[in-house]
Amino acid sequence: MRGKAVSGKVIMVFCLASFLAGSLITSRTWSTSHKKLGELAPDYDHKRRLVEGKAEDIMGEVSKTHKAIQSLEKTISNLEMELTASRMSKSGVSLQKPQSSNHTLQKAFAVVGINTAFSSRKRRDSVRATWMPTGEKLRRLEREKGIVMRFVIGHSATAGGVLDKALDKEEAKYKDFLRLNHVEGYHQLSTKTRLYFSTAVSIWDADFYVKVDDDVHVNLGMLAITLAQHRAKPRVYIGCMKSGPVLTHKGEKYHEPEYWKFGEDGNKYFRHATGQIYAISKDLATYISINSPILHRFANEDVSLGSWMIGLEVEHVDDLSMCCGTPPDCEWKAQAGNICVASFDWSCSGVCESVEKMKFVHESCGEGNGAIWKADI
Repeated sequence: MRGKAVSGKVIMVFCLASFLAGSLITSRTWSTSHKKLGELAPDYDHKRRLVEGKAEDIMGEVSKTHKAIQSLEKTISNLEMELTASRMSKSGVSLQKPQSSNHTLQKAFAVVGINTAFSSRKRRDSVRATWMPTGEKLRRLEREKGIVMRFVIGHSATAGGVLDKALDKEEAKYKDFLRLNHVEGYHQLSTKTRLYFSTAVSIWDADFYVKVDDDVHVNLGMLAITLAQHRAKPRVYIGCMKSGPVLTHKGEKYHEPEYWKFGEDGNKYFRHATGQIYAISKDLATYISINSPILHRFANEDVSLGSWMIGLEVEHVDDLSMCCGTPPDCEWKAQAGNICVASFDWSCSGVCESVEKMKFVHESCGEGNGAIWKADI
């Protein structure tokens, strides 16, 4: 530091030399890096495409896995129900299973039970003339679509009397009845509903069991499509869910004698499907069959069914297309492309004057006679 001072020119030359040397080194480094990046680019693109392809494959596998899990849940649920039935049978509990253990159940997609009475011959004819196939078409519906349709009825108080004989003739002509070991009566609807499911599962091995009243209009194609959407679920209860008031006064329609069980005056029922039409999956129908002797029956059959479901691990599906009004309501929806599963008048708990009006509702709100055959289920 104490030596001879360095001149300004020397410093300038030194700085310039350092700059040029740095530039040369940087240029060579960038050239080498650029060359390496160029070499890596094709490999990067290839790997990126592999990752994107794998992502699509992964999503496909996730979807398959989800479906497999749903199928496994349904299988496990079936096995649980069979195990329960076996245990109860060994313990001496009588089950509603009239067939022998060697009886082979008829496989079906859905069993549609149309609740009817002895006095409802004209109602049945109005249904046959509109939305329910008859004769060979009814048999074809079972073979090709797995949809079984039957009018559900018991017998009169005097079994073998005039009413039963008239029904025998009607059955011989149409072959579209499911006869129950049950005495018909309005105040026995909860018992009839319980027995319908028990009897149906003893004859048909179906994915779904549907109950519908004989004064309700149904579009079978839409019903089938709606049910198919829930096919993979192990326990599902489908209908228009409601929670009406518990009627406490005698003489009122839908009076509930056991109103005190639902709490204070003014309380409402738990959510349950309205009784005009609803569907339950196989496991739930089997549950009803197995536990039939100890299932409590309230005055109203839709409340009874709801009470059997409320304490179980069941998915309640509130489907408003199953409770459309009659024209113009269902007609407007059909024109907008939202065809209803079922239509009726709330004021009548069915299609008002259904014998005369069913054809009109069918023509205004029907999906077309070929819809059920085109339905993908």
